[in-house]
Amino acid sequence: MTVVDAHQHVWDPGRAPYDWLGPAMAPIDRAMGFADVRPALDAAGVTATVLVQAADNDADTDHMLETAAAHPRAVGVVAWVPLDDPARARARLAALRRDSHVVGVRALVHEMPDPDWILRPDVGEGLALLAEAGLAFDYVTSSPEALAHVPLLAERHPTLRLVVDHLGKPPVGGGPDDRAGWRKLIADAARHPAVHAKVSGLYSASGPLDSWSTDGVRPFVEDALELFGPGRLMYGGDWPVSLLAGGYARTWAAVSELLAPLDPDGRPPCSAARPPASTASTTPC
Repeated sequence: MTVVDAHQHVWDPGRAPYDWLGPAMAPIDRAMGFADVRPALDAAGVTATVLVQAADNDADTDHMLETAAAHPRAVGVVAWVPLDDPARARARLAALRRDSHVVGVRALVHEMPDPDWILRPDVGEGLALLAEAGLAFDYVTSSPEALAHVPLLAERHPTLRLVVDHLGKPPVGGGPDDRAGWRKLIADAARHPAVHAKVSGLYSASGPLDSWSTDGVRPFVEDALELFGPGRLMYGGDWPVSLLAGGYARTWAAVSELLAPLDPDGRPPCSAARPPASTASTTPC
């Protein structure tokens, strides 16, 4: 059985700048390579992973591609391209598409000074290039306002596969009103059939990253299953950030428990929205 972790990082601050790392991220503010995560993947029975960008620069993408070339278990890469510079984006995409590992593109939208950066016309041209190339776009959000952009993006780019990272950061640990607000936003996104989401990074929204529980995450996963259906959801272990949230084993155990009631044939396929050929026939996890 093939089980794919659709959201895993590797990085090396000696190879590329990661401005968001720092003292608060001290345990993972260092080179984090595939060899470091392999024992956790083995223990969970994860047989393939998709590496996801962690910095808006070419060096991070190049590092991921080198990692994928050296580790057959890394079957896909979600790269970075300068979406706000369509000419550069086109040239970079032409180069990246020569590597079959590349399955999508992401930018650290939540780090942008302009909260509406994703809606800019130049970025729209870049997104259109992704649709033309048949690549998915991973959208990482950090606020309800950002999640509200997803339906608009789906309308503007109907052929672009959109992947909402971390279920749009639901208010884990919040109250009923918080959940209701998030549910409306994610429901509006889920109405568009080209929108997918990752069951990943579901940590506390208001406290330390490790102050979450399986029962606290449960309602958001149940909502996602209802709104998207298993076929448009993917599992992501979010390593090494998950090390700050209790570890890979803890997050894997939580997702396994939450999906246990599903029939095996009805579980999320745990792969990228457009998996590489090597995972096109994955057995559901």
